[in-house]
Amino acid sequence: MFRFLLRRLLVAVPTLLLVITAAFFMMRAAPGNPFETARKLPPQVEKNIMAKYGMDRPLPVQYAAYLGGVVRGDFGPSLKYADKSVLDIIRQGFPTSLAIGLSALTLASVLGVFLGVMAALRQNQAFDFATMALAILGVCIPTFVTGPILLQVFASWLGWAPTGGVSNGARSLVLPVLTLALPQIAIISRLTRAGMIEALRSNYVRTARAKGLPNSAIVFRHALRAGVLPLVSYLGPACAGLVTGSLVVEQVFNLPGLGKSFITGALQRDYTVVMGVVILYAALILALNLVADVIQALLDPRVKLS
Repeated sequence: MFRFLLRRLLVAVPTLLLVITAAFFMMRAAPGNPFETARKLPPQVEKNIMAKYGMDRPLPVQYAAYLGGVVRGDFGPSLKYADKSVLDIIRQGFPTSLAIGLSALTLASVLGVFLGVMAALRQNQAFDFATMALAILGVCIPTFVTGPILLQVFASWLGWAPTGGVSNGARSLVLPVLTLALPQIAIISRLTRAGMIEALRSNYVRTARAKGLPNSAIVFRHALRAGVLPLVSYLGPACAGLVTGSLVVEQVFNLPGLGKSFITGALQRDYTVVMGVVILYAALILALNLVADVIQALLDPRVKLS
């Protein structure tokens, strides 16, 4: 196990470095700068501002300085909000994104696995066809369509939910969580169905049936453990994407999460904020993929961590 973790760490560090490098130079290659406004600043004022943030130095020097700050855990100040650092913005937005993401992931996992198992047990029957048709529909409809529809129906027409923001507490998160969860339910149900069908046709399940074990024991003690293996590999990056916030959902429902901070930073050319969110997202993907590999090894004895 230790050798496996060490090897993955040795791969993760250069991967994260590559992400930081690519994001840094891509942001700097974008036209304009963070200090451009509708009212043109005097050249000397703009020059002084650029010097204050070190943006008047050569790009390699800026890159080395930024990388040194990241190593120390300092993502720098926001270029648009003088009184805030990037870490302050992440601390403010992350709890909202975390609450929405984990809630959506939990809801999607429970419903998706249930529907996938039921569809596999009723393969080629009406329930199976209906479930998979809804799953395809859920995958095909993007969240920027689902969110406004749910908002119009349940907030504007029925008045069951607030129209946006977080002023109403948990009620404010119901529609965003549902919007994020719907496509994940569709994907998880399809993955679970495929894994369960393969598991139910395996030799060890046939042996369990031949021994006269109850069907519930066969499904939940034997088949389900192997049936969710494809799901485990998917949940790593999916969890990272949901936890760091959905760009569209947070914009539609006006939520102060990381996704909204990312979009605002990109529109305002706030390089350091965008870089901070990208680094956090990449680090979460690497960490959660590692966790998924460990869980897969615990569920599947054929997988060895060495």
